[in-house]
Amino acid sequence: MSDNDVWELVDLPKGYKPIGCKWVFKTKRDNKGNVERYKARLVAKGYTQREGIDFIETFSPVSTKDSFRLVMALVAHFDLELHQMDVKTAFLNGDLSEEVYMSQPEGFKENGKENMVCRLKRSIYGLKQASRQWYLKFDKIVTSFGFIENKFDQCVYMKVNGSKYIFMVLYIDDILLASSDVNLLNDTKRILSANFDMKDLGEASFTCKAGDVPVVKGDKLSNEQCPKNDLEKDVMKTIPYASAIGSLMYAQVCTRPDIAFIVNVLGRYLSNPGHDHWVAAKKVMRYLQRTKDFMLVYRRVDNLENNKISTGSKHMEIKYLTVKDLVKKGDIVIEHIRTESMLADPLTKGLKPITFKGTCCEYGCH
Repeated sequence: MSDNDVWELVDLPKGYKPIGCKWVFKTKRDNKGNVERYKARLVAKGYTQREGIDFIETFSPVSTKDSFRLVMALVAHFDLELHQMDVKTAFLNGDLSEEVYMSQPEGFKENGKENMVCRLKRSIYGLKQASRQWYLKFDKIVTSFGFIENKFDQCVYMKVNGSKYIFMVLYIDDILLASSDVNLLNDTKRILSANFDMKDLGEASFTCKAGDVPVVKGDKLSNEQCPKNDLEKDVMKTIPYASAIGSLMYAQVCTRPDIAFIVNVLGRYLSNPGHDHWVAAKKVMRYLQRTKDFMLVYRRVDNLENNKISTGSKHMEIKYLTVKDLVKKGDIVIEHIRTESMLADPLTKGLKPITFKGTCCEYGCH
């Protein structure tokens, strides 16, 4: 807080009401589950802020999962250098344009100034506009060094230096760097470290191993398994079912399409989940635990060969003529797919373990 000059102590002006704050403690673990460090973060009680007085604009863009996957595909295809960086206390870098006052944090009230309040000069975690102010500051800095913002995804940047280029993807306070040149990559790291307190995480690397399936053919979930009386409903109120499904959905959207079907099914019972639904959700979480090193794999080259085929077109609708033309040019190939080779099946139904694993490997999740 002191290094970032987050606030100054002042007397509360007449007509203003300070917002509260609290300490949030968290244990940070590495990818193996080992304790990495203990964190204490001061968070403002942003829910007490008043629109038009304590804040005006709150929207802050984040990079989309499509952009992330596209960059991963480019890295695999062009053999780019891929590194990660983390911005320490990112939100504290944002400059506040509104006049916001906050109570002094518990345990850190300055002697002789206990009745004074903090006039915030920087955005702090918990403020409604915190993420927006951080994004605006980051955007201003990186664009001043020649990075160009993507028109379709405001959190993706690119810089070209002759034949060298680098992509930068920002997701809140995490930064992904993909570059064709190591020197350009290191120069970008130096620029970021000179303007923000950064943690260099080095190369992004992952390993893989197999696991069981999240749902098998024969598993049944229905409304009949929902609570029927107040006692059963009270029991389920103590279970974080909605939170669990939300977390599973996040994993599914990002990198785990193999759980798409079961997450969709479990999501149907968010309003009134039963014990069986919770058991099924825990089964998915155990599957993710056993396969936590799974990843989407992108091939550097595609060695698939288009085979010539002939199709009948006696009664073809007009809207399919474009597809027919593309087939004729050789841009696409339409082939019959056998039932056991349907790659979409894991997304729509439960399968036998051997079939499930085989299809997952086919679409690059292993």
